[in-house]
Formats: sequence, structure tokens, C-alpha cells
Amino acid sequence: MPKISDKGRQMPASPIRKLVPYADQAKKRGVKVYHLNIGQPDIPTPQSMIDAMHKLDIKVIEYSHSAGILSYRESMCKYYAKHGIEVHPDEIIVTAGASEAILFAVQSCLNPGDEIIIPEPFYANYNGFATSAGVKVKPIISDIDSGFALPPIAEFEKAITPSTKAIMVCNPNNPTGYLYTKEELETLREIVLKHDLFLFADEVYREFCYDGTTHFSVLNLEGLENHVVLFDSVSKRYSACGVRVGAMISRNKEVMQTAMKFAQARLSPPSLGQIASQAAMATPDSYFTEVIEEYKARRDTVVKAMNQIPGVLCPNPKGAFYVTARLPIDNSDKFCQWLLESFDYEKQTVMLAPATGFYSTPGAGTNEVRISYVLNVGDLEQSIKVLGEALKVYPGRTI
Repeated sequence: MPKISDKGRQMPASPIRKLVPYADQAKKRGVKVYHLNIGQPDIPTPQSMIDAMHKLDIKVIEYSHSAGILSYRESMCKYYAKHGIEVHPDEIIVTAGASEAILFAVQSCLNPGDEIIIPEPFYANYNGFATSAGVKVKPIISDIDSGFALPPIAEFEKAITPSTKAIMVCNPNNPTGYLYTKEELETLREIVLKHDLFLFADEVYREFCYDGTTHFSVLNLEGLENHVVLFDSVSKRYSACGVRVGAMISRNKEVMQTAMKFAQARLSPPSLGQIASQAAMATPDSYFTEVIEEYKARRDTVVKAMNQIPGVLCPNPKGAFYVTARLPIDNSDKFCQWLLESFDYEKQTVMLAPATGFYSTPGAGTNEVRISYVLNVGDLEQSIKVLGEALKVYPGRTI
């Protein structure tokens, strides 16, 4: 039998999706599963996107330009201008979700064997993207006791080697919900300029900031015009994950010309998704006001309930719709599987994402889980109650 590739064997499984078979089995047993494992919002998609699909009057669904439909890129520029970010359509490549944008950037800017520094925990698929490109992730651990703040500049300096080519951040952060301050990003600016690195930034949760905080984009860091590559997506912003439309944005012309080769090789981003996404640009600000208030209520519900469970530490995040919490357990992978395979409370259980998959440091995150607060407040209250009951009887409880 032919053997699969070394890269295929090294490719990590998704910590978010790998437990799906166990959840399916639990449902077959009649157990209600509260899905706190995945960032799939239940917020209604803007009606403008739905209407654009219903009213579509075309005879042929054609390829779009490899960089994306021009009118859509122009509408994106207007969107960014509203957020104080000036970009030109030629500085945007529309992609099949932010995932493809990250793959294009990594393959355009780094060689196999190069290193990218990422504060961890980080979005699990960054590990997969790096593996796909033959790039090595150099993690710098941020600590739950500090609320996952950016590690000190000295930690970055220690991690930099002659092979280091980039630093990557997610702001607001997935999986922690941490919102980087302008001052923290200015610190990164100093490091990037000093060592002549790329700065990759995943800003797909830009809108979701709480408690009077605001988001500062790396595209507005002075002097980094040729260093910054930004990733964006409509998935979470408009609760339209299945549209699969994202973007890679940079003012570095050589980077964009190189990325265009990869964009041409895959032909084009989804045409129907771009039509829907362009329609979403007409979404009124009131939509986001209501959505942000809803997510804040959900965050407050989860953080309060989690911290009332003995032995649990749950920071209060300022952005996105995730929290990473520390539980009194021996192993988060084992615990999350046990919840689905061996536990129920009144025919209910919860599906969580073990935090081990959000680290690349071996052994990190073994007592942490990511919770997505994408359910309504009532379901969140019940799901955290069920989680609390599970922790009372889990065989691997540590305290």
C-alpha cells in the first residue's frame, strides 16, 4: 500500500472538529449537546446578504478576477475607510475565507524552514498553515493569570533567530478574546523594524470590542507599509461563515504580486460569496450595535458563571466571542472526550475545544479549554451549569 506524505502525517487535527464523532454518538443516545466548541454564531445573517442571493438575476455563474470582483474590493475600501484605514483595491486579494489568505501570505513571504513567532495560545489552524508551508512556529506563551496579555519584548527578542521572518498576532484574539492595545502593537512595531520582519495580523473580529475599548489596526502603524500583511473575513463579522470569503491586504507591492500567483493558481474566490459579501457592506451600524450588546451579555454570563465554579479561572476578555478558561482537570483532551462519551446531566452535555490544540508548545494547555459564547444567554447558563456538574464527578479532577 502506498504511504502518505510526511507532511500529511505531521498535519495536526483540528481540536475544534476532531471530537465531532463523539458528539454525534451522544446525540444518537438522546443526549442534548451544547456546542461551545466552535465559533459558529447564531446571530442572524444581515438580510441584505440573503436578499442578494434571492434576487440574483444571472444566467452564468462566472469566474471572478483572481483578486476578486473589483466592485467588491472597492466597497471593501469604503468599509475600511469608515474604520480609519486607507487601502486601495490593488492592495486587496479576495480569498476563500481568511484561511486561504493566511496560506497565500505564508507561502509568499516565508521559505520552508523559516520561523514565524506567534504568541500562544493562538488559532489552532495556524499550526496547520505552517505545516502546509514547511514553516516552523516559534511560540511565546502568554499567561492566563495576566489575562493573556502580550508577552514582554524580551521574550520576543529571545525567540528571534536568523531564520525568523515574521511575527503573527490575532487581534482580538481567538481563542482568548484578548484585545491588544495600541501600545502593545507599537511594541511589536519596534521589534519588526529592528529585525526587518513581516507582521501578519488576523483582524477578523475587529468589530467585537467591549467595555468601551476600541480596535487599533496594524495597518495604521507608521513605518510598516512594507512589513504588514492583514487577514480579514466576512464570516464572523456578518455571521456568514458558510460564505467563505476573506481577504489578504498589504501595501507591499512585491508581496501582493507574489500572492497573486497563488491566487491565479487557484483561479478565483467564490463568485456567489462575493456578491453576498458586497451586499453586506450596506449593513447599518445599528446591526453591529445590537450584536455587540448581545455578545457582551453572553460574555458576562459565561465569565460570571464559570468563575463561580470551584477551581475554575476564567479571564474577562475584551473582544471576539471566546474565552479560554483553566479547569481543575488532568487533561483537557481526555476531559472533552469524556464529556461526550461518558457523561450527561439530565440528558445534557457540553462540547468544548481542548486548549492543547491552540498551543504548539508540548504539554501546554492541558488544563485549559476554549469556550465560544455563540449560544443565547439561556443556553449558555444551562450549559455552564452542566459543565459545573461534570466537574464534580470527572474522574481526573485535580483539586
